[in-house]
Amino acid sequence: MLLGVGCGVFFFGLDSSGEAGPLTAMKTKPVLSTSILAMLCTAATASALTMETVTIGNPGNPNDSTGYGAVATTYAIGKYEVTLNQYREFLAAVAVTDTYGLYNASMGTDLAIRGITQTGSPGSYAYAVIGDGTRPVTYVSWYDAARFSNWLSNGQPTGLQTVGTTETGSYTLTANTGLISYNGTGLYRLPSESEWYKAAYYQPAAAGGDTDGYWLYPTGTNAIPNSRNGSVSDANSGNFYRSVAPAADGVNDGYAVSGSTSYSSGQNYLTPVGAFTQADSYYGTFDQGGNLWEWNDAIISSSRGLRGGSWYTVEANLLSSARFSFVPTNENDYGLGFRIATVPEPTVSVSLILAGGLLLSRRKRPCAPQP
Repeated sequence: MLLGVGCGVFFFGLDSSGEAGPLTAMKTKPVLSTSILAMLCTAATASALTMETVTIGNPGNPNDSTGYGAVATTYAIGKYEVTLNQYREFLAAVAVTDTYGLYNASMGTDLAIRGITQTGSPGSYAYAVIGDGTRPVTYVSWYDAARFSNWLSNGQPTGLQTVGTTETGSYTLTANTGLISYNGTGLYRLPSESEWYKAAYYQPAAAGGDTDGYWLYPTGTNAIPNSRNGSVSDANSGNFYRSVAPAADGVNDGYAVSGSTSYSSGQNYLTPVGAFTQADSYYGTFDQGGNLWEWNDAIISSSRGLRGGSWYTVEANLLSSARFSFVPTNENDYGLGFRIATVPEPTVSVSLILAGGLLLSRRKRPCAPQP
């Protein structure tokens, strides 16, 4: 499923059969009339981003033995983590002043993950991507991720960080305070913990999954993945720390990108999203094990949920049993990222509210040692 947001780019891409499960073929078609599109384009918008998602079907599945994974409805989730290119567009649209600190200076200075620079002064900030913009963005707080979701839900407007741009939409925010829940109206949001979990680990036993329907790792297996610097052939691999003899053979040599057990302060350790082209989940998500920890919507005491491990963690953090959390203001970590989710996939003639307009859609058919 492709979800485009912004003036002139509104479409849903559904699998050709309309059946639940991983997409193998996608078709897209415009879904807005010119009058509706004109109404939505009355506000100034940035250049439109297209957020690629996959449909998570099999609604009503049971929980795993961990107590997570059951989701009553069909929904969609980001195929990839949010990238540097996508987050730079967000910053360019709403952070010329950056009232709530969507940009963290370490995005441009920490060589382990360096990816976006900020120049100028408040009121005229400008942003640029460093190197490969398909790497995931990091040094983001839960609030940053919520504001990105709001911005998408509001149609990617350009302006200050306020009502109608970043502070309302899917989440009603008051500065960087409170444990805020999804309000049920915005198109884009962070996934619930069970939504994230299901996308990563679930595969019905009848469709070739494990006997209980859940794998231990998000690559569709119970076997420990290989740590390596991307792969077009290894279906069980990812960007995380693992050291197994023999050394220097291109796999499991420590940090995935460098192939070394020693941390190098000048090395960028992130891999482009989808660099492990065969190592997707049953539904077609990539990098839910390694690269970056990912925020979800779980409220755990005074913190928000994280899952998936990162480039600097060991394989145990990729497991379905690994559950972590941080306070939602925390962004000072070079391993924090996120992916978006969407409201349940629309059925025939179901309307969605997006950026103040009516959107109609139609289906053809129903931890390594840290340095």
